[in-house]
Amino acid sequence: MSDHPRILLIGSDGQVGWELRRTLAPVGQVIAASIGGETGPAIDLLDTASVRKAFDDTCPDAIVNAAAYTAVDRAETDYDLARVINADAPRLLGELAAEAGIPILHYSTDFVFSGKTQRPYREEDKADPLGIYGETKLAGEQALLDSNADALVLRTAWVYGVRGSNFLLTMLNLFRERTELSVVNDQIGTPTWSRMLAEVSAQILHRVFIGDLTMERIRGVYHVTSAGATSWYGFAQAIRRASGSTCELTPIPTSEYPAPAPRPAYSVLDTSKFRSTFGLVLPDWRQSLDLCLADLPNRA
Repeated sequence: MSDHPRILLIGSDGQVGWELRRTLAPVGQVIAASIGGETGPAIDLLDTASVRKAFDDTCPDAIVNAAAYTAVDRAETDYDLARVINADAPRLLGELAAEAGIPILHYSTDFVFSGKTQRPYREEDKADPLGIYGETKLAGEQALLDSNADALVLRTAWVYGVRGSNFLLTMLNLFRERTELSVVNDQIGTPTWSRMLAEVSAQILHRVFIGDLTMERIRGVYHVTSAGATSWYGFAQAIRRASGSTCELTPIPTSEYPAPAPRPAYSVLDTSKFRSTFGLVLPDWRQSLDLCLADLPNRA
């Protein structure tokens, strides 16, 4: 491994990818691939030749795939596109990583589970997604692991940050526009700050590069979220309190907020395997929310 490893970052414009540009910078040379090629090599996950060319042109020492089709509702009628990005692309990236003998880090989701339980999900629990988004993300996990690459799959949940489309920014915008809102109170999960996820990812890769961790020992699936759990209503309350908004919030059941894609009612992930393997502390979701809000220039 070189003293300054080359990291091919795919999905660098997304919530997690944008944070990874910064957190990976001290670890190695970040090659941020994007569709338009504005920040690095052009890459189109819908085009196998484009993916192979980006890989061959950059000769990376590791791949970080933060790209995903995350439009949960739209995926129900856009299966082909969701499958290509969430399942076929990870399969190809895994094959390329295996051929080159380099590690690959990939992100997945709590939506691989149905939510029909009342305890945090462990990595070995049966995956049984309710919709197309979860189905294609699960297929991507399996394809990547079947590629024989040195792969790390980090399942996370309820990701939010200072950019992109997410619950935090949606709530802050609505708090400015409305005096009252109804928010679902019977879906339970863990809000996870994109920067926290990017920071722990960078720490893991750094330790792999310096030889503190071997991929042979750590390859596989891990659950990585903030600590604790809440409902969307509880998350909204915390955002309102921290932002100083006076918008009135009303809890409602999922049945009063119908959506094309079903959501897991309970998708808290057990992170004990991650914590014991890597020795990293995952902060409480409320602590991360406060830190994230401090980064926003114009709070509600």
